[in-house]
Amino acid sequence: MATTVRRTVLTLPAGPLGPENPLPALRPLDETHVVDERDWAALPRDMARQIGLQPLSTVLPARILDGYGRERTPTALDAIVIENDRLRATVLPGLGGRVHSLHHKPTGRELLYRNPVLQPADFALNGAWFSGGIEWNIGATGHTALSCAPLHAARVPAPDGGEMVRLWEWERLRDLPFQVDLWLPEDSDFLHVGVRIRNPHEHTAPVYWWSNIAVPEGERTRVLAPADEAWHFGYERTLTRVPVPVSGSVDRTYPLRGEFPADYFYEVPDGARRWIASLDEDGHGLVQTSTDLLRGRKLFLWGSGAGGRRWQEWLTEPGTVGYAEIQAGLARTQLEHVPLEPGAEFSWLESYGPLSADPLTVHGEDWAAARAETEQRLAEVLPRADVEAAHAAWRPFADTEPGESLATGSGWGALEVRRGKYELPGTPFADSTLGEQQQPWLELLDQGTFPEPRRAVPPGPSMVSPHWRDMLETAPAEPLTEYHLGVAQWHAGDRAQAVRSWERGLVLAPSRWPLLRCLAVAAEEGRQRDRAADLYGEAFDDLCAERRDEDEAWTAAAAALGREALEALLTAGRPAAARSVWAALPPAIRQRGRFRLLEARLLIAEDDRAAARAVFDEGFEVEDLREGAQILDEVWAGITDEPLPDRYNFRMRPER
Repeated sequence: MATTVRRTVLTLPAGPLGPENPLPALRPLDETHVVDERDWAALPRDMARQIGLQPLSTVLPARILDGYGRERTPTALDAIVIENDRLRATVLPGLGGRVHSLHHKPTGRELLYRNPVLQPADFALNGAWFSGGIEWNIGATGHTALSCAPLHAARVPAPDGGEMVRLWEWERLRDLPFQVDLWLPEDSDFLHVGVRIRNPHEHTAPVYWWSNIAVPEGERTRVLAPADEAWHFGYERTLTRVPVPVSGSVDRTYPLRGEFPADYFYEVPDGARRWIASLDEDGHGLVQTSTDLLRGRKLFLWGSGAGGRRWQEWLTEPGTVGYAEIQAGLARTQLEHVPLEPGAEFSWLESYGPLSADPLTVHGEDWAAARAETEQRLAEVLPRADVEAAHAAWRPFADTEPGESLATGSGWGALEVRRGKYELPGTPFADSTLGEQQQPWLELLDQGTFPEPRRAVPPGPSMVSPHWRDMLETAPAEPLTEYHLGVAQWHAGDRAQAVRSWERGLVLAPSRWPLLRCLAVAAEEGRQRDRAADLYGEAFDDLCAERRDEDEAWTAAAAALGREALEALLTAGRPAAARSVWAALPPAIRQRGRFRLLEARLLIAEDDRAAARAVFDEGFEVEDLREGAQILDEVWAGITDEPLPDRYNFRMRPER
C-alpha cells in the first residue's frame, strides 16, 4: 500500500487535565536536574559553558498545569495515523504531538512503550506530563511545557511524492517557532522525522531539544549506544563520568539492574554514527538514529528499587510492563543549552524503526562486540548515507506551505508573528487561531492600552518578553496593566521595580488579591516570612469575597492561592491562621490529595500527631507529586519514626 495519512479517534482511560493554574509562575523552577556551579570546574569547558547558558529561572510566560486528577474515565483523543505496508505510527496532536504508537506490521511488534492509560503527573516544566511513546522536548532542561498542549498539524507533500504530517508551534519559554515533519516513505521500515527550530529574533537564543523515546523494559532488555563512557546524573544532583557498560560492578545498560532512577548521557565520539537501540532477550527492538547535529544520546532508567517501581505504577497502572527511556538531543547532556544565532536555524533528521541483532552477541560480555553487532545490523537496514540523503531530500520541503489542516494549536504564535512581522515559510500562524487569551494583548499591540476587565475574573496569562514589557511600560498605568508589567519585570530580574509596579496597581485595583499574591511571593523570595504570611492571608480573604465556587476558573484560583497561603502560614508558624484558610476552602478542594497532605502538616503544627497519622492511614494520593520530591518522607517523619509505607514511597535517591 502507498503511505496514507488519516485522522482517527483513540479512546484511552484518562485522568482529567483540569484548568490552568491562574497564578503567574513567579517562583524559581523546582527542577531536579541541576548541578552546583562549584562542580562545573571538573567538567569539559564546552559542557560547563552550555550548562551556564541562560538557564531558566521561571516557566513564565507558560502557566502551571496542576489541576489534573487520577480518576480515569474513557476519553476520546484526536489522533493522526501515518501508515504504509510496514509501519503504522499513531500521533496525538492535541498532546504535544506525541507519537503514541509505532507498530511494525510484518512482525506484529509494538516498537515503543505504549501506555495503556493517559495519566497526567508532575514531570513537565509546567506540571502536567504523561509517559509513553515519543515526545518532542523543546525549551529548557526537563519535559517540555507543551507536553499536554495542542500543536498545529497539517498534511504536507513528502519528498517521495507522497504525504507527510507537519506539527508546529511557537515555544514560549524561549520564544521560538519549531516544526516536526513525520515522513514514512512507501515500503520503508523507518519513520523519518525532520525537525527545524528557527530563531527569528535579533539576539542569540539558547536552544534545548531532546527526543524522548519510551521503550519496554525487561530483565534481559539492553540499551546500546556507540560509547565507552557516559555522564551519570543521579538525583543527588551530581554529574560524573563513568565507564560503559559496567559501573560500580553493575552493568548499567540493563535498565532493571540499577536500584535508583538515573540518567546516563553517552559520550559518543566525534565522527561516530549517532544511534541508540533497545533490544530484548531475543535481540529484537527499536533503533533511533539521526544526522550528526543531534549529538547526544541518553538512557533513563527507573531502576529496580521500591521508589522507581512505585513511580512506574503511578504513571501507568499496576500489572503492566514497565519502561525505560532512550533519548537523543542537541547537546551531550540535558543540563546544557546550545546557542542559536539571530536569523539562523537548526535542522536535522531522525529515523525510527525495528532492529534485530544476534542475541548472543548483543547480550555477551564483550561490549565492543555487542556495539559492533548492533551498528552493523543498523548499517544493513538503514545505511548512514541513506539518513543523510533523506535529510537532504527533506530540507527543500521544510518550507512547503501546509495543505489540509489536521489539528489546531494555540494562538500565541499568531500573536508573535503579528507583532514581529516574521516571515516563516512552512509554519503559518494564522490570525484565525487568535483566541480569548490573546485578545487583550492584541489591543495593547494595536491601540497601546491594556483593557481592564468588565467584571471580576482571575487575570489572564502574562507576556514577559522585552518587546511586550516595553509596551506595558508605555501603556496607561491601570491596575491590571501594572499587574502584568510587574510580572514581566520580575521575569527580567528587576524584582524591586516589579514590587513597585504591583504596589502602584494595588492603590486603585478593584480586585486586590492577584497583586497581593504577587507581593506575597516577592516577600517569600526575600525571606520575609511574616510579611509573606500577612499578604497571603489578606489575598486569600479578598479572593473569598469575590469568588464564585460554581465557576471553574474561580475554583482553580481558590485552590492555587489557598495552597500557597496554607504553606506560607505554616512556614511562618501560624497554625491558627492556616486553620482559618483551610476552613474557607470549598469542601471538594479539601478532599484533594495535595490538601490532605497539607491537612496532615496542619495537624502536626497543631500538635495533633494522632490525627495526622490518621490522614495517612486513611490514604490519599498527591496528584501533583513532583518528580524527586521528598515531601511525603518529610511529613511522615514529623509523625512517627516508623518506616514510610510503600504506597507513599517515591524515593528517587538513596536515603541520607
